[in-house]
Amino acid sequence: MSGFDGSFLGPEVGPLRPAAERATRMLPYTHFEVLLDPERRLALSTAVNIDGARLVELGRGDDWHLDDRIPASEQTGPEVYARNDFDRGHLVRRRDPVWGEATEARAANVDSFCYTNAAPQASGFNQSKELWLGLETLVLDYAQTWRTRLDVFTGPVLAEDDPVYRGVAIPLRFWKIAVWSPDGETLATSAYLLDQTDLVEGITREGVVPLGGFRTFQVAVSLIGELTGLDVDVVAAADVRADEGLRPSTPRELTTPEDVAAGLAVR
Repeated sequence: MSGFDGSFLGPEVGPLRPAAERATRMLPYTHFEVLLDPERRLALSTAVNIDGARLVELGRGDDWHLDDRIPASEQTGPEVYARNDFDRGHLVRRRDPVWGEATEARAANVDSFCYTNAAPQASGFNQSKELWLGLETLVLDYAQTWRTRLDVFTGPVLAEDDPVYRGVAIPLRFWKIAVWSPDGETLATSAYLLDQTDLVEGITREGVVPLGGFRTFQVAVSLIGELTGLDVDVVAAADVRADEGLRPSTPRELTTPEDVAAGLAVR
């Protein structure tokens, strides 16, 4: 398993790590890695290299499996997703690491279905083609169209007051940071935050998912560090929002696909 390559873009972009000491497990997979919080049984963060010039189209499959390198008790397995409106939401999107030679592309496809790369996401959240899924699609399309390379970091916000369901604290918010190099020497980054609070409350309390119960924001990269405890200094220094003159404390809500596209403006 090749894991995540910190020099993939040219300028060094190491995987995100906790700013303070914290128990984690680093799990390498093909073209990506998962930084697992064994106490929460979910990823603290994920990191994937995307090579837009070498993407491979493979059948999706749906063979979710536990990672046999670590105890099952440290993973959120199938029992949490059974008979409810929670989806096994990919953190590293399935198609993102599926590139390269046929054997490595197939390996990446299989690796993406490991439960360590999933988190409970309300079905309306996970299947929204307009915003969250639209954002993920746009990122991949950008890489494929321009045959360029991207690094993408994704994870849940593991908050202390997340609601507990079937023994697992369910994250209410998820984040994503896209990183690219416009010229092979410098970096540009853009961060996003999605809130599924209303959706999760509907599932855990009434079992009914409300329509329109999630919101997507473009935020300052530094905010992701504040929310997660991850060291984001390197990627925050290249935040495209700084070029726009926006204050870090001012999230920009995304309500249309055009809003999402504008958020990936190249420096």
